[in-house]
Amino acid sequence: MLELIAGLTLFLGVHSVRIVADGWRSAQIAQRGESVWKLSYTALSLLGLGLIIWGYGQARLTPQVLWATPKGMNHLAALLTLVSFIFLSAAYVPRNAIKARLRHPMVLGVKVWALAHLLSNNTVADLLLFGGFLIWAVLCFRAARQRDRLTPPAAIQARPLNTAITLAIGVVAWALFAFVGHMALIGVRPMG
Repeated sequence: MLELIAGLTLFLGVHSVRIVADGWRSAQIAQRGESVWKLSYTALSLLGLGLIIWGYGQARLTPQVLWATPKGMNHLAALLTLVSFIFLSAAYVPRNAIKARLRHPMVLGVKVWALAHLLSNNTVADLLLFGGFLIWAVLCFRAARQRDRLTPPAAIQARPLNTAITLAIGVVAWALFAFVGHMALIGVRPMG
């Protein structure tokens, strides 16, 4: 469990610098250069992610159940993760209506993903992992919206075709992960 906590602290800590110390982050980039910042950020993120994966895997060997999962939560989680995948694809497809409306679909995708997994999982490790990501996503979205109020972003001229592509990518990616990837990577078949 310590590896999971250390990984979450490192990964979410690195990803929280802009939330809690945006001025310091800007100063570091100006002083050391953007490439050094990105290399350090990536290295620490990967180390944190590795610890999360290892720690969560170890914690799953001896699960500490906190509550009984209500019937039907796996189905609700599957639906919510579909929404999450659509939000994630909206972060990368240019000029789509979802990003134009929500502004920060990646962070919203993480929020929905974390909530979905909290609804369908019930151990201490699940609460730490998905609860940690949910809290981070809430704080990150709040900070991003505050930055938007201070410096409003340029309007996005959405195109219907780009929105359709966003939806298609999200649905296909979700289906591939739900029916193939989740079992291959996590060892759990979310659809039963």
